[in-house]
Amino acid sequence: MLYENIKAIRKSRGLSQEELAVKLNVVRQTISKWEKGLSVPDSDMLLSLSEALETPVSTLLGEAVAAPEVDDLRAIAEKLEIINLQLVQKKAERRTIMQWLLILLWLVIAVTFAVLTVWNSPYLGWDYTDPQTAVVGVAFHALEWVFVRLAPVALLGAIIGIFSTWRSV
Repeated sequence: MLYENIKAIRKSRGLSQEELAVKLNVVRQTISKWEKGLSVPDSDMLLSLSEALETPVSTLLGEAVAAPEVDDLRAIAEKLEIINLQLVQKKAERRTIMQWLLILLWLVIAVTFAVLTVWNSPYLGWDYTDPQTAVVGVAFHALEWVFVRLAPVALLGAIIGIFSTWRSV
């Protein structure tokens, strides 16, 4: 893929990300994003990148060097569009996973709250003269105490997260 080729060719030319960024008049983070596949250069920048790395654009895009195409910019634009669509798809998948994890967190909190409400702290009536019972009772009490204080914050965060990741397609 493009991001792997950029990194491999840059390294084979003995250039750091910073040096390549200076040649292209961009910040180093831009090069890093290209090499991680988080973004792609536009067609003009791809041509500049090709010149800076002294490599044909077709090589950057992963093709074997063949006869030059009549409309190189159109071909480059089409390949970049495909890469951009793949990046958008990955981002959408991550958003969906995050949304389901937040929904799961919300459900766990709701179920735990319901269980603690029905349970009604039975450990308060235990005989705490036995050391083992005392340890278990204190552990239950600590769990309930922490849950009651942290659950509202986590629940609110989960709800906000669910709505912020909710996007209609």
